[in-house]
Amino acid sequence: MKTGLITSDTYQNHDTGTGHPEQIARVSVIIDNFKKINNKNLLWKKPLKVSDEIISATHDLEYINLVRQSFPKKGFSSLDGDTIISPGSKEATFDAVGSVITAIDGVENKEFNNAFCAVRPPGHHCSQNKAAGFCILNNIAIGAQYLLNKYKYKKIAIIDFDVHHGNGTQDIFYDNENVLFISTHQYPYYPGTGSEQERGKFNNIKNIPLPAGTSSEEYLNAFEHVLKKLEKFKPELMKMTL
Repeated sequence: MKTGLITSDTYQNHDTGTGHPEQIARVSVIIDNFKKINNKNLLWKKPLKVSDEIISATHDLEYINLVRQSFPKKGFSSLDGDTIISPGSKEATFDAVGSVITAIDGVENKEFNNAFCAVRPPGHHCSQNKAAGFCILNNIAIGAQYLLNKYKYKKIAIIDFDVHHGNGTQDIFYDNENVLFISTHQYPYYPGTGSEQERGKFNNIKNIPLPAGTSSEEYLNAFEHVLKKLEKFKPELMKMTL
């Protein structure tokens, strides 16, 4: 089974400043370890450029234009209190989206069976029109919408197992019966959303809030709820996000 590993060196130029938690090591450590693996079934690939037409199926065009105009020519700027950007952030941001689209096309064209995208900045806190929590564009949501629009899928499942709730992804698909969003996360914790009562218009949201210090055994037991929800939804394709 061949796996596509989609990444770009531009993530290294997304400088968020000394001491910021969203830093280069988040991806470089992963890449360094993958490089140690001598596996002919691991196919390295760089992202394609993505049109605004693809991105605007998820994000407001006004917001996309705002993002494009916000990157500073030198120094740092911010899109919200946590989301710091620098000159190199622009290419990294759009390469992150491009990596997800390239991964989807690679799977759909049978170039590889599945794919892993090693990218930054991340995306799951970003809504249709607002950056948040280090996230500038919602990479995973753009990819899911791309699958619905181009490849005519009817049932996409997104599993988000970050310690934080993916509030942006949830907001984007809250009223979309074609997308199931499942999140396991520490609760209460940033961003404060993700209760079990948030279920979506079509019962297409499944939040599994967990307390700090949850053990591996407790987490695996909780993940049974994820599997049951997936079994009931019967997705045609699954996307997982950290």
